Amino acid sequence: MNREPLTRDQILQRLSEQLDDATLVRLFPGHYPADIRRLLAMVPSDKPAAPEPDADSGRTPERPGAGRCRLFTDGASRGNPGQAGAGAVLLNDRGQELATCSVYLGTCTNNVAEYQALLIGLEEARRLGCSHVAIALDSELIVRQIQGRYKVKNEGLLPLFRQVREQLARFETWSIGHVPRAQNARADQLANQGIDRKNG
Repeated sequence: MNREPLTRDQILQRLSEQLDDATLVRLFPGHYPADIRRLLAMVPSDKPAAPEPDADSGRTPERPGAGRCRLFTDGASRGNPGQAGAGAVLLNDRGQELATCSVYLGTCTNNVAEYQALLIGLEEARRLGCSHVAIALDSELIVRQIQGRYKVKNEGLLPLFRQVREQLARFETWSIGHVPRAQNARADQLANQGIDRKNG
């Protein structure tokens, strides 16, 4: 079978369309999947360039990466349902830790704890002025529900799902991807600390 050879541009375009967020997060840690897709597709950013300093008002251009954060969250439930905790870690675009959250949730399922952890992390991200957030979870179910790839069939999760979507709409840009548990160890530790604090 004779086929026309693919051009470099066609290959990059295909990759930008087919690689999911989780793969891009794994391949390019510290970078936003949307930014990587734009580079692969060679599509210019639709965001305006930072303004020049305004001599009258004393304003300065936004620093590169300002407002860009990475959020790792995890929920833990001992018993499922059982005593549960939520953990969240917020990093700046250089990978420096901005904030951590460790919360006891009472008794709930693991999936409820995952959603609660995500909500807590998003609230903290907004409180600290993040306008662009890249989220990483080790719960593939929650990630795919937020991405719209899975329907939320559990009625108990629907209100939490809607709250997350409402929170996400308040950011200029956001992405969410699945990471292996080993890459989410800090958030997992904080979730378990939340439970341990209650039991202590």
